[in-house]
Amino acid sequence: MTQDELKAMVGQAALDYVVPGEIVGVGTGSTVNKFIDELALIKDRIAGAVSSSVASTERLQALGIQVFDCNAVGEIAVYIDGADEIDAKGHMVKGGGAALTREKIVAAQARRFVCIADESKLVDVLGRFPLPVEVIPMAANRIARQFAALKAEATLRMRDGAPLVTDNGQHILDVRGLAITDPPGFESEVNQWPGVVTVGVFAHQRAQVCLLGTPTGVRTLRFD
Repeated sequence: MTQDELKAMVGQAALDYVVPGEIVGVGTGSTVNKFIDELALIKDRIAGAVSSSVASTERLQALGIQVFDCNAVGEIAVYIDGADEIDAKGHMVKGGGAALTREKIVAAQARRFVCIADESKLVDVLGRFPLPVEVIPMAANRIARQFAALKAEATLRMRDGAPLVTDNGQHILDVRGLAITDPPGFESEVNQWPGVVTVGVFAHQRAQVCLLGTPTGVRTLRFD
């Protein structure tokens, strides 16, 4: 099966975790886009969605799904999103689509995080995928030096020859050369660095369930 087919498979499987009559939290990225397409088929059974990015909001609205602001709703039953990496405890690296801050906000508002991914995203130790870190622009070089002190290389993410600007008006550093053996501790430490908006380690907002697309079907991982 192609990676696109695996994404479509888990996008469809995620519908089983949508709570009828409630608002669903929706993430960002190519796998989530498959879920959004499936969600449109049952849009009359949900109250609407809370979205983690402008891109997802526009896709949801184009399909006739009402999108609410986070501040307009209370606790969300479930948040469904992809991951760039996920380990055996449900810790993730996210932010390849540049929406990590809003993703973490919506994840924190949800009772349950369901990760949808293909099997290539399952790793023993986080860090193979470049770690996204959203930063305030004036702090980017100093934060890059802090990562250099950890023997890692942080580079500014570019788009069309200029620094990428997130939905929040900030920049992203992509950090290579890390082996994140203590995801909760690492997340807590880097989030305290002045100028860091959000680090793309999701350990404190980890997944409770992961729907993993494999050539033989959807493999369900549950984390205590």
